[in-house]
Amino acid sequence: MIVIMIPRQTIHDDVLNRLGADICTGVYPAGTVLPPEPDLCDLLGVSRIVVREAVKSLSARGLVTVRRRTGTLVQSSENWQLFDPKVVVWRASTGMIDEKYIADLMELRRVIEPAAVRYAAQRASAEDLALMRHHLDAMANAINGKGEYVPADLAFHGAILDACHNQFLRQMQQAINVILEVSFDLCIQVPDGPARSQPLHEALLSAIAARDPVQAEQAVLEIIERAENDLHASVNKSMVINSHENNQN
Repeated sequence: MIVIMIPRQTIHDDVLNRLGADICTGVYPAGTVLPPEPDLCDLLGVSRIVVREAVKSLSARGLVTVRRRTGTLVQSSENWQLFDPKVVVWRASTGMIDEKYIADLMELRRVIEPAAVRYAAQRASAEDLALMRHHLDAMANAINGKGEYVPADLAFHGAILDACHNQFLRQMQQAINVILEVSFDLCIQVPDGPARSQPLHEALLSAIAARDPVQAEQAVLEIIERAENDLHASVNKSMVINSHENNQN
């Protein structure tokens, strides 16, 4: 199982995370109805107010639909808010990152990032380039044991989107960051993954700084391909470990 830490904050958060994870793992499959409110209160050891607020939060994220007469109906994943941070974490922590997830994520990156780096190569200011350089150096330092790699990697890719100077791409960055963070967390579990990826990021920045959109696009496609390979390796390793543990049990 892929371990994603969910911070314990409030009783509401605990109940929401429990129900969200249970829906993701199929404890409550799509098309079924959640237990009645009193039963959930007994099961979770909380008040009706806490359960109601948690169900409202699930509904806002598309995981359930509340109906007066029929109860709280669990929705299929096609209706979920897949960019919502909690939904991303629930899916990751419950093993819902599979081959289909990886394929869809890589398609999303191939749709967005090649165009973004082309615009960045044409529009990046000196300040934009300096910020990219700063984050890329932070990535290198993290590889050498100084600092954290994933936040620096996210910041580097975010700086590229900012360098497009497009308000919608900037907003999109906020939406996809949490998905990228989960995938980056998995990629760094591959031995020497960041070290092998670093030269590709250097090539990308060099192309953007040289105002070469064609080379920038080629560089980012190589980064995405490397990430896809590392994701497959990480997820497959997790599946083997889980299978071994299940056989022992």
